Amino acid sequence: MSLDDTIKATLDSAELTYDRKGDGVYFVTLPGTKKLQTNCWLVAREHSFAIEAFVCRRPDEAHEEVYRFLLRRNAKLYGVHYTIDAPGDIYLVGRFGLDTVTEAELDKLLGQVLEAADGDFNTLLEIGFAGSIRREWDWRVSRGESLANLQAFKHLIEPETPHHPGSLTD
Repeated sequence: MSLDDTIKATLDSAELTYDRKGDGVYFVTLPGTKKLQTNCWLVAREHSFAIEAFVCRRPDEAHEEVYRFLLRRNAKLYGVHYTIDAPGDIYLVGRFGLDTVTEAELDKLLGQVLEAADGDFNTLLEIGFAGSIRREWDWRVSRGESLANLQAFKHLIEPETPHHPGSLTD
């Protein structure tokens, strides 16, 4: 089975949405829950295979804290790692030898990309976009707009209720 066949079989088996852009080049959409979708490139060349997924744009603030989070997270990822491009947008990338890409391995790599991009998304937004989230919340409140898709960030807006020892919640 060719690598192109392996990629197609893996994507079909996982019932993923994808477009074949040429020999060995696929644009895949991974469905998520926090990050509604993660777009991912799979590129098989003569001597290597690459996977690249956009995670989020350059943070507005707290860059050092965001990059510290990404570097620590890299130690726990399988087969891919976080990186940034020249403008500072955040990606997950991996490079592999052709002989390592099987259906099982590709499925594991796609699962890791989805787990990381989707699982880390809200944390990255909380660290790198807290000010923007607060401004968006205030703007929506002032206009009577829905806050439904901002509920995961409610704790950034409303101060925590102080805990009093000896209360009923102890």
